[in-house]
Amino acid sequence: MSLALFPRTGNSLLQRSLALLAPASCRWASTQPGDTQRTSQRVNFASPIRGPSNTSARTKALAKRTARTTHRSQIAEDMKHQNEGRILERFQTREWAPGDIYSPHDLSPSEMKKWSKRWSPSNDAFDALNIKPLEHYKNFSIMSEYMTPMGRIKHRSATGLRPVNQRKIAKAIRRAIGVGLMPSVHQHPEIIAMELKEQIWAPSPSTERGLPTQLSSDPKGEKLAYASNKSIFIRSIDDPAIARQYTEHTAQATVARFSPSGFYVASGDVTGAVKVWDCVGDGLTKGSYQIINGRINDIAWDGDSQRIVAVGDGRQSYGHFFTWDSGNTVGEIYGHTRAINSVSIRQQRPLRAAAAGDDTSLVFYHGAPFKFNTAIRGKHNKFIYGTAFSPDGSQLVSVGADSRIWLYDGKTGEPTASIGENEHKGSIFGVSWSKDSRKFATASADRTVKLWDVEAGKATQTWTLNDGGAVSYLNQQVGVVIPSGRTDGLVVSLSLSGNLNYLVEGSPEPRQVLKSHQKNITALTHFSPADGQETLWTGSSDGRVCSWDVAKGVADTIDGENHTNYIAGLTSSQEGKGRIYSVGWDDTLRSADVAANTYTGISTKLSAQPKGVATAGKLVLVAGSEQIDIYQDSNKTGTFKAPADITAIAAHGNTVAFSGADLTTRVGTVTSSAISISPQVQIKKLRSQISALSFSPDGTLLAVGDSMGKIFVFKTSDGSLVTDRWSSHTSRIKSLAWNSKGTHLVSGALDTHIYIWSLARPGDWIEAKNVHKEGVTGVAWIANETKIASAGTDAAIKIWKVESLP
Repeated sequence: MSLALFPRTGNSLLQRSLALLAPASCRWASTQPGDTQRTSQRVNFASPIRGPSNTSARTKALAKRTARTTHRSQIAEDMKHQNEGRILERFQTREWAPGDIYSPHDLSPSEMKKWSKRWSPSNDAFDALNIKPLEHYKNFSIMSEYMTPMGRIKHRSATGLRPVNQRKIAKAIRRAIGVGLMPSVHQHPEIIAMELKEQIWAPSPSTERGLPTQLSSDPKGEKLAYASNKSIFIRSIDDPAIARQYTEHTAQATVARFSPSGFYVASGDVTGAVKVWDCVGDGLTKGSYQIINGRINDIAWDGDSQRIVAVGDGRQSYGHFFTWDSGNTVGEIYGHTRAINSVSIRQQRPLRAAAAGDDTSLVFYHGAPFKFNTAIRGKHNKFIYGTAFSPDGSQLVSVGADSRIWLYDGKTGEPTASIGENEHKGSIFGVSWSKDSRKFATASADRTVKLWDVEAGKATQTWTLNDGGAVSYLNQQVGVVIPSGRTDGLVVSLSLSGNLNYLVEGSPEPRQVLKSHQKNITALTHFSPADGQETLWTGSSDGRVCSWDVAKGVADTIDGENHTNYIAGLTSSQEGKGRIYSVGWDDTLRSADVAANTYTGISTKLSAQPKGVATAGKLVLVAGSEQIDIYQDSNKTGTFKAPADITAIAAHGNTVAFSGADLTTRVGTVTSSAISISPQVQIKKLRSQISALSFSPDGTLLAVGDSMGKIFVFKTSDGSLVTDRWSSHTSRIKSLAWNSKGTHLVSGALDTHIYIWSLARPGDWIEAKNVHKEGVTGVAWIANETKIASAGTDAAIKIWKVESLP
């Protein structure tokens, strides 16, 4: 019951002040006729006293002005009180009735909370669809609708469900998490994948001659994890065009291993750092630890996904056991005198670990905590490259450079048998068990992969890998994995060239060979014939050129004699069914037939190291440091001496543009024997060295990018400036590409960013930041200009959806 603190009658100043505040403070008063009473009760401030009739006109005007000022002040004061009252109204949950008496305490939040009503949704999704939440706990798409991005169950105020259905959907989500259908710390990975606007075409794993390369598969046998340059890539086995990238390593990455739970990956690099990160959610780093002062060669998890051992080539130690979540020590590596190449942990209890390396010894550890137990020497007489416990923990296998295979008891470490004597003719770099522990596969430098029957001690199948039928050291097999959880008998091996070979038991030939770049991509061009498939062509610093099927997202290397060094430029031509021209730092010009996906066999020796290449009709222009050489049908037909060292070149039709070290861009016309420069089209308004040029599709505009990250657009007819407002990049522009209408330009730079610029609205742009680790080297419009392809120093191709162009 509220109390009347003041009498309802009287004409005191306090009562009149309350009468002013009350209507604005209470919701019920604003609709009652008390507004008239309030007006009548307003305080009338003293007005100037009128004098006798003979008061001067000046005095009367002053009095009127004072009265108007006082009236305006009172109106402003009333509006102020009304606004304060409206603020209070938002916090009032009590329904007031005319005549209610209240005290100030009745308006407090604590009292208002007593009058709050329970919110009930007007539309319940499950009631409307007549479905039961508990019956759909296996449907991750429904469950994900009621979970936050961090894996928490949404509140009823956000879901709009009745209390009964809210409890049921919460129970369904917890049931899905309990049986492993949903992750507990983030959304379902397929939901996350659908929300991503980018697609990654992963590079090949990094390899090094004479060293094993570790491959890892997730527990379901759906994904591969491997190291490439400074990144870790997780790649779908069945759809290789789907991949994820982890970029937190600051040095060359060497190994990546899935946890037995499949939720995390531990990866290492050449500095001895090990990072543990979420591989199905947002890819966040969960822990970063400095294990040794040297290269990490291998990593292993225990069966509980709690303990990790990392080994390699350190200065003070060769490895360490630790817990992934806290980094606490759970054992030390002892018994080795040289670098350790491989390590494995028994997945069952009692826990065991085995490590082997260049000192030809295999050391057995008991845990946890892990302690030295025994060192087995004399079984291998050369480096040991691989060791692995069987999935059931009953056996351990080791392989090495002496081509020997040894089996040990998985619990005691006692040697039991040696199999496959003289089967492999070269070093065995990798070994992997099948899920049933009855078979294992080995990969060797003799270009073969063998599948072994453990009980019989014999090889049941041998695959010989000769890419293109040629025998080459690049076909040495340096890694192998049998993805667990599969029933198709798939074995994945890795060639020294970086090719991933899909081998199926019972089939003599690879089912599929995945090819890509291993080194940073240095050049990119796009080819789209009117009646053929759309392709991207990329070149890398090791001289490899690849063609990419845009529709499928897979690459193929070019048959024939390749460049042997850095690819300095690529350009396309409509000759025949399509022609791609490439120049490299081996000082050669080569051409490839698009339809046949092979080099034409004609290699033209250049007069100097090339800076770039462009095509003008049937002419090919190769820019050196001091001159531009003109080629037609692989024959040199002319030379143009440049007035300054050339830094960039582009062509359209018979128009050519090139920039020099004198900060001048010149536009001219080209014939088969010479280049004619128009004096009136010499752009000298630039302050930094030009690094990229691009003509618009109709040839009327020229985009110019400099080494400071600024982009200019000029008219090719007279060199007049169109815009100079595109200056968001902070580093050297590496690539520019116009869309077919000439209305938008995409740019990529060494600052790792991509921008899409609008010619009609120069102040607006679309950006994608941190696209490629350490820089973007190429961009192109693809898929009817609904997507943009980018290439970078991480050797990956990324596809970006274009939405809402400015």
